[in-house]
Amino acid sequence: MGFPKGFLWGGATAAAQFEGGWRSGGKGESLQDHVTGCAPGGKRLFNAVIHPDTYYPSHDAVDHASHIEEDLALLAEMGCTCYRMSISWSRIFPHGDDDYPNEEGLRFYDHIFQTCERYKMEPVVTINHFDMPWELVRRYGGFLNREVIDLYLRYARVLFERYRGRVRKWLPFNEINFGVLPMGAFKAEGLVPPALREIDQWTPVDELGIPLRDRIQALHHQLVASALTVQIAHDIDPLNQVGCMIGYITKYPLTCSPEDMLACQHDDRFMNRLCSDVLVKGAYPAFALAWFEREGIAPVEKFGDDEVLRENAVDFYAFSYYMSNCATAKAEVERVDGNLLGGARNPYLSASEWGWQVDPDGLRYTINELQDRYSIPMMVVENGLGAPDVVEDDGSIHDAYRIDYLRSHIKAMRDAVDDGANVIGYTAWSPIDSVSSSTGQMSKRYGMVYVDRDDGGSGSGKRSKKDSFAWYQKVIASNGDDLG
Repeated sequence: MGFPKGFLWGGATAAAQFEGGWRSGGKGESLQDHVTGCAPGGKRLFNAVIHPDTYYPSHDAVDHASHIEEDLALLAEMGCTCYRMSISWSRIFPHGDDDYPNEEGLRFYDHIFQTCERYKMEPVVTINHFDMPWELVRRYGGFLNREVIDLYLRYARVLFERYRGRVRKWLPFNEINFGVLPMGAFKAEGLVPPALREIDQWTPVDELGIPLRDRIQALHHQLVASALTVQIAHDIDPLNQVGCMIGYITKYPLTCSPEDMLACQHDDRFMNRLCSDVLVKGAYPAFALAWFEREGIAPVEKFGDDEVLRENAVDFYAFSYYMSNCATAKAEVERVDGNLLGGARNPYLSASEWGWQVDPDGLRYTINELQDRYSIPMMVVENGLGAPDVVEDDGSIHDAYRIDYLRSHIKAMRDAVDDGANVIGYTAWSPIDSVSSSTGQMSKRYGMVYVDRDDGGSGSGKRSKKDSFAWYQKVIASNGDDLG
């Protein structure tokens, strides 16, 4: 069978990791502008005070802001038929609660969407990708404060009205399910302890100590905001399609012991199914309600929230997939890293240099599970290999390891389509090198286009095609039939 006609092929980026221009065009500070990079094995640090002599990866990123035409031309040359990107909230509302949107910021994205239109690339737009306006964190407390729902919806409405007809596929929040994790509470929900919002103190972003109760309350506010976003998007343009975006963490039981099976089911429920069920099925699943009651963490709901969730399910299911790991009831096991969440090492899998296990069959398994559970169209909107690249003396970059990774995962996705899954698109992370979200490094490269910038932010910014560029170009031209 293979991929259907009209299957969307492209790449994915995020504003805080790609755009740069943190002070240009009236843009305000975002939460990510307060986070440093880190050395291998180190930790990213947060500080409410920005130090001029400190390197912050998001400030310049890879300077897409100055390379819009060049970057989108490269995607078009690759053959991309869609482009997943995010809009920086603080470029539109610099403080998050401004009286009026920033017209210069709106024109910035006008330029991007007009260029996409010229190249016949359909935008898939993430409204908030881990970069809340700093003032909403500092003065409001992020999504823990219910007032932020209305500020977010005002921002979303501005986007729907301004880009009506140019953008038809929207994702309200990136990897919304990561809000249940301590690190995700910072990145996805904008939660910072009140005592750290005003003082000059360096704190590892994974040691902020956000209570579980606060994470769940903020997550509820985001889930309500997402549902209301669906409603507003459909009201403004019935042709709009709004999806969820889940950071999918595929897990297997480490052994066939019943205890490991239950541990795996537990992890899957709380990492993957909780948010997915609310966004697709319109209600909290029974296991989540029981957990809330048992732990005393039930979110405070406003009258009508249940109806909002029930009546505004998403139109499609988008997710990221990079790796898998194992779950076990045993405490003393060898562990590996992963996308915000690690797990027990799977002895049957190899791992990347950053410890993420490579598992293409896990993608097929995941897609089939999602098809069985939700039966709505799916998009794989992030998938790729972070690895260091070597620029040869002649300027060439031979990244056979990246081609191998992408080939095996696209084949697995194609096999899932042959199994009967309704997959409508694939956007590799990321078509052009960008700053790593987890480490802030440039050396953890995902792109098929190399950007001359190092972990300290130095470099010319020159773009160079890697071997994977021509390979992916061939894949797209054949609609995924030629993976050679």
